[in-house]
Amino acid sequence: MDYYLHPSAIVDEGAQIGAGSRVWHFTHVCGGARIGSDVSLGQNVFVGNKVVIGDRCKIQNNVSVYDNVTLKEAVFCGPSMVFTNVYNPRSLIERKSDFRDTVVDKGATLGANCTIVCGVTIGEFAFIGAGAVINRDVPAYALMVGVPARQIGWMSEFGEQLNLPLEGHAEEVCAHTGTRYVLSGRALYRQEAAQ
Repeated sequence: MDYYLHPSAIVDEGAQIGAGSRVWHFTHVCGGARIGSDVSLGQNVFVGNKVVIGDRCKIQNNVSVYDNVTLKEAVFCGPSMVFTNVYNPRSLIERKSDFRDTVVDKGATLGANCTIVCGVTIGEFAFIGAGAVINRDVPAYALMVGVPARQIGWMSEFGEQLNLPLEGHAEEVCAHTGTRYVLSGRALYRQEAAQ
């Protein structure tokens, strides 16, 4: 075993966990889960069978990652944030065949106590504010807040808000990295840092 497993944690047979990952107190990883390298699963995390978690993700305390959720590389899940996998659950009606896929792309941040309603894709390096409720797809680099969430700006890969309008044609350079961001319509693109 080339990852850390706290004695109180449970990892079911068949689970795949990459090198350098850490599984902390009272966490449960189901047997079908596929978890990358250098992942941190905080206290009281649950990871379902049909879950893929990419390298270098950080999942903070009290997060349940249910079936049909895919987290790509370096996703941050804040404390007590929520995923769902059934859009219209009822206790008396079995809906496991109705699970909807949720995909969170590389580098995205999901703030503390936010809720991700199933069936959405969250773009690369998007930033979901604490307590927000996401019920539709989120563009790459978008800053989303509120209930239901609305876009209020754009975020750099460094994690700082960019001084750009929500739409139009504009450019901004990240003061921390020198990376140039280009807004075209309602989409933001990254250009490589100047040499």
